[in-house]
Amino acid sequence: MFRVLGIDHVVLRARDPRALVRFYVEALGCPVEREQPDLGLIQLCAGRALIDIVDVAGAIGRAGGAPPGEEGRNLDHLCLRIEPWDLDALRAHLVAHGARLGEYGQRYGAEGRGPSLYLYDPEGNLLELKGPASASA
Repeated sequence: MFRVLGIDHVVLRARDPRALVRFYVEALGCPVEREQPDLGLIQLCAGRALIDIVDVAGAIGRAGGAPPGEEGRNLDHLCLRIEPWDLDALRAHLVAHGARLGEYGQRYGAEGRGPSLYLYDPEGNLLELKGPASASA
């Protein structure tokens, strides 16, 4: 038998992969791990996991059909656990990078109940930034 250790990677299809990569690198601090231009793939580090960005016009992206938009999504949302948790500083940083902010609240996650902020990346993907279960807003 086997056991799941965590999320290895998430794949996001993008109409403008360079803008999406710039957002994840500059706004969220996920550095580029590697690129495979022949596949239209850019991989970013997110802690111990990867976020793969694929161009909808590339080899992998074309297989997914129509590009993401208001009528259809490739993913409900991606949740990233972050530290430290400072809601005011976080909001200011994200707005400075052009993020569209969503709801803030206390939500349950892998470590228990804790602070959480929703936001949208440049392709309209919903993200959740999650603080530690012990943090207070």
